[in-house]
Amino acid sequence: MTKTTKVAVLLAVSGLMAAAGASAADYEAGKKKAGEVCAACHGPNGDKSMTPDIPILAGQRFDYLKAALNQYKKKERTNPMMMPMAEPLTKQDIENVAYFFSKQAGLKVKY
Repeated sequence: MTKTTKVAVLLAVSGLMAAAGASAADYEAGKKKAGEVCAACHGPNGDKSMTPDIPILAGQRFDYLKAALNQYKKKERTNPMMMPMAEPLTKQDIENVAYFFSKQAGLKVKY
């Protein structure tokens, strides 16, 4: 690889990393939004369920949570409680909330 090619590759990678960082999830913003929108049913850390039909969100995978919230927002996944909760969330809110819950301690399952 020539020196010029190496520099071009480094610049390209740096640009991609900067772009990725601009849309990176924010833990504290996710915690704040979760406290405003999600805590009443899922608990402040997503580890409490007010009824058996409300899932525990703590420790769920980021991609799963993000996909589920986007599906509720687009009405591709239906739930009379979740659809109106997800609808006003921005793309960044969804990433932040999903990131926050994914970083919480999940349930300890014994098999």
